[in-house]
Amino acid sequence: MRRIALLVFLFVGFAQILLNAQEVRIFDRTVQFHGFASQGFVYTSQNNWLTMGTASGSFAMTDMGANVSTALTDKLRIGAQVYDRNMGQLGQWHPTLDWAYADYRFTDWLGIRGGKVKTVSGLYNDTQDMDFLRPFALLPQGVYPTNIREVTIAHKGGDIYGRINLGQSGGSLMYTAFAGERDDSKYGGYFYLEQTPPPVLLLNSISALQYGGDLRWNTPVKGLLVGASRFSESNNGDGIFNPGPGFMPYTQSSKADWNNQFYGQYVHNKFEIDAEYRCSWIDEVLYSGLQEVQTNAKAWYVAGSYRIFKWMQVGSYYSNLDVHAPLNGNESGYIHDKDVTVRFDANRYLNFKLEGHFMDGVGLPGLYPGGFYSIDNPNGLKPQTNALVVKTNFNF
Repeated sequence: MRRIALLVFLFVGFAQILLNAQEVRIFDRTVQFHGFASQGFVYTSQNNWLTMGTASGSFAMTDMGANVSTALTDKLRIGAQVYDRNMGQLGQWHPTLDWAYADYRFTDWLGIRGGKVKTVSGLYNDTQDMDFLRPFALLPQGVYPTNIREVTIAHKGGDIYGRINLGQSGGSLMYTAFAGERDDSKYGGYFYLEQTPPPVLLLNSISALQYGGDLRWNTPVKGLLVGASRFSESNNGDGIFNPGPGFMPYTQSSKADWNNQFYGQYVHNKFEIDAEYRCSWIDEVLYSGLQEVQTNAKAWYVAGSYRIFKWMQVGSYYSNLDVHAPLNGNESGYIHDKDVTVRFDANRYLNFKLEGHFMDGVGLPGLYPGGFYSIDNPNGLKPQTNALVVKTNFNF
């Protein structure tokens, strides 16, 4: 607790110095500095959630990041962000290079990005770290699970992107196509899920080759956006496991792994409504060929928010996750999450969020990282969970 308070204090103190110096001139180029830090508290009525001891109340919900970017020429821009977090068993204060890219835009309809690039998918995947942009302390977990953030946020590879103007009667199209590699953090939700015994499993790495794209249409109707995303990947992992008599080499690989996502957003004055639907299919061979696991996950949500005053915004969403595992005894599970939230803005740099979650179901804790883990609930998982989330966010 002392470490959390000290880190947040130092970050905020450093950020205060930069508030009036977010841009500096270096060799006739403008260099921009930005950052953020958040501290949360989560209390749940029954089950421990998101690897935290939330049934007793937990302050283990801290994250922070700092980024720098500059335009080297009128068409070439570079940038990078360092990120760190501690959420229960996730992150554990191991800083990472969140993203680092070079972006060259030939024209409005054609540009390329390369490096460790944010993955454009759905409404919010590439802006997950921009907490100050939205009223919710936690995005709908069925579509944007924070426990596997490091898996979805970026890829090492390249993008082709652009914006095509369709005229006043047609709106505009924005497209992104990407290919690259994803590396899972050892301190992320997938590692935590797969290393839950039995049997004893010690993973060295999980990575995946990915390719996909996103297409979104800014319609002629003012404030209305619709779009679709798709990616496919091939997972590979290695390590050692103990099936009983002793340790032996462990491998895992994908036979199929894909995700489709469809979304829409309407913004009018102080009102916003979002809706997304995501379906995914994962077919993996685990334990060096000894086990095959298939999971079919479907998730959707509808969210709305309204800014009552300049300093106050309210919002609510209903999120639904259904998971089916046909090869594992035909198991199925779900999480239905009803959320209400209120956000208070002290100024442009500091906000405070108070959020309630009313959840029915726990998903499939042993097979899918839905936020509830059996290892965190040794006395068994209860069918319903209410949660209070309090979160303070500072950004500059």
